[in-house]
Amino acid sequence: MAELGESPLIAGEPHLAVDEARAAIRAALRPIEGQETLPLAQVHGRVLAADLHSPMDVPPHDNSAMDGYAFDGAALRPDAPLVLQVVGTAHAGSPWAGTVAAGQCLRIMTGAVMPAGCNTVVPQELCRAEAGRVTIAAGVLRSGENRRGRGEDLARGGVALPAGRVLRPADVGLLASLGLATATVRRRVRVALMSTGNEVLAPGTPLVPGAIYDSNRYSLAAALQRLGCEVVDLGLVPDDPAALRAAFARAVAEADAVLTSGGVSVGEADHTRALLAELGEVAFWKVAMRPGRPFAFGPLRASGRSAWLFALPGNPVAALVTFYAFVRDALLQLAGAAEQPLPALQLPCATAIRKRPGRTEFQRAVVECAADGRWQVRLTGSQGAGILRSLSEANALLVLDHEQGAVAAGDPVTVWLFDGLV
Repeated sequence: MAELGESPLIAGEPHLAVDEARAAIRAALRPIEGQETLPLAQVHGRVLAADLHSPMDVPPHDNSAMDGYAFDGAALRPDAPLVLQVVGTAHAGSPWAGTVAAGQCLRIMTGAVMPAGCNTVVPQELCRAEAGRVTIAAGVLRSGENRRGRGEDLARGGVALPAGRVLRPADVGLLASLGLATATVRRRVRVALMSTGNEVLAPGTPLVPGAIYDSNRYSLAAALQRLGCEVVDLGLVPDDPAALRAAFARAVAEADAVLTSGGVSVGEADHTRALLAELGEVAFWKVAMRPGRPFAFGPLRASGRSAWLFALPGNPVAALVTFYAFVRDALLQLAGAAEQPLPALQLPCATAIRKRPGRTEFQRAVVECAADGRWQVRLTGSQGAGILRSLSEANALLVLDHEQGAVAAGDPVTVWLFDGLV
């Protein structure tokens, strides 16, 4: 069950700025409880439950950073070459058991354990080897070079990865390098997903006059899966109070968050708003943004349980834009992930854009390399909230901030790359 924070919003608060809405959601949410220990093959993309302390020094021993010759760097002189006798060879994984005395060196391979008495490695290309001896010219090397010290990357007991880390491929590799076969991660956020409306049909069924196919549930499910959520698909729910009430009751029973599309405007058949007020607390309904102005957020309660409702607009583009603008970060917060601001670029805009201050606009765009070799961003064309094709063609959202006015060709604009949103 989701933990509820104090919502700072007043029911029916009109036309919040996007930043205000994001801040209000962030202040209301608390991470869900629950964790599990999984094998490394299953932890990619999961949220680390607690600080992970290294059980060992990394590297576990002094070792060579180069193929070359190991010796005591104290013998180096700035004004004279150094000649050393080669007394053996050390390979990675096979420590050399002998000793290296003054005037001697050891042929050593990258990663091999540094023998006692040696603290420096001369790369093989910086010396001359012949007849069992190595000559090192003056001034080409300093004492201590090309040696990796025990624990210099990570000391035993140090924090290898912090709590809240969304584990990436390199993180999984780091865990394996520490000899760990499992990791303890937070459980996945469970999100109940439904589309509402009498006009929407499931793909694969005959299209009847006045109906449209349900695309929102599929695009939002894909977005949730990329975010690492567990999706509870509640299907299509008609604009009927009894059906909506039953769907919400099931959603609260099975999920931490509820994601709907459609039914958040003020139409006669839009019952989501009324039910949200009945079953929970309305947080807000209008956000100063385009697309996606109608949006609802707040806690739902049923049978002693609670879940957070995110009610998105019904237009396909508006549904995805509001998901990226508000729901993405909220679900990461519920998952216990450390705060991850959306990666944003500043790029010149290829064309002029008309805009008045007073709302945030999210334009479908393509980031591309121009003829002069510089990166720029251009719009995909028509920006209607129902034109999903233009969003499919885009690889980014061009974000025009609340107080920003018209954009001239060549002006820098903020860009959210789609591949960076998860």
